Amino acid sequence: MIILGHDQSESNPPSLIEAVRTWRGQLPAGESLALVPTMGALHEGHLSLVRAAREECDQVALTIFVNPTQFAPGEDLSEYPRTLKKDLEKAREVGVDLVWLGQAELLYPPGFSTEVFVPELSERLCGLSRPHHFGGVCIVVLKLFNIFQPTHAYFGEKDLQQVTIIERMTQDLNLPLKIVSCPLVREPDGLAMSSRNVRLSDEERVTALSLSAVLGQIVSSHAAGEMNVEKLLKDARSLLPAEVSLEYLEILDRSSLQPLQDLSESPDAVTCLAARVGEVRLIDNMALVHPR
Repeated sequence: MIILGHDQSESNPPSLIEAVRTWRGQLPAGESLALVPTMGALHEGHLSLVRAAREECDQVALTIFVNPTQFAPGEDLSEYPRTLKKDLEKAREVGVDLVWLGQAELLYPPGFSTEVFVPELSERLCGLSRPHHFGGVCIVVLKLFNIFQPTHAYFGEKDLQQVTIIERMTQDLNLPLKIVSCPLVREPDGLAMSSRNVRLSDEERVTALSLSAVLGQIVSSHAAGEMNVEKLLKDARSLLPAEVSLEYLEILDRSSLQPLQDLSESPDAVTCLAARVGEVRLIDNMALVHPR
């Protein structure tokens, strides 16, 4: 496994881009290249992306970069878990060919001012409380696409709004790659896997389990025949404990992220939420199964 940027004392930032391009240019013609962008603190959700990429592509590159532009002042950039040694071990175990460790001074040099934004999809849900977040996501992902020139890029559906925005950006800009969205992965107790889960206390983790339980209740009630969106959401909210600070709970169309009033309007309805448990912000989602 090749690691680029590991020895910071010897890394000349501009050369990290050239090193990727050299490596990319040496791949046999016609080989497919999967890119798996991450912020590190790898867990089974990330590894499931690598496994999917490994099955479908000839080469797999994984990036680790805690991207500062997707954090607003006062958010948890400094507290975001950083576990590089363990991350590299996990990457090696699942068969990553190249790990690229991004550097802020490389991706955002002095004078950098370009912005990329998908307003229709970015200005609601998580974008309401984090208005700078998806602009930061789009610019770093677009830069990584330009640096690596992958044929495929893999993202998890735990961040459903994020992957939907990246799909739209890729389509709108005619980028020559395939975006592959992979299923959300859960802990054995049902909690959606997230690098932030390690920041939950034991008591907070128990409280956090109510998030997946509430979504599961919506899915079950709908599968049993309940079609009234307002009732589904009202009943679900009543199940949340007081320790959960709910940011949003909605039932949406998967492709447009627009709220649904009539569940017959969309064959791809999904219920999404964001909430804080203690100081930790968590997101989750589940697809609705139409009644038979």
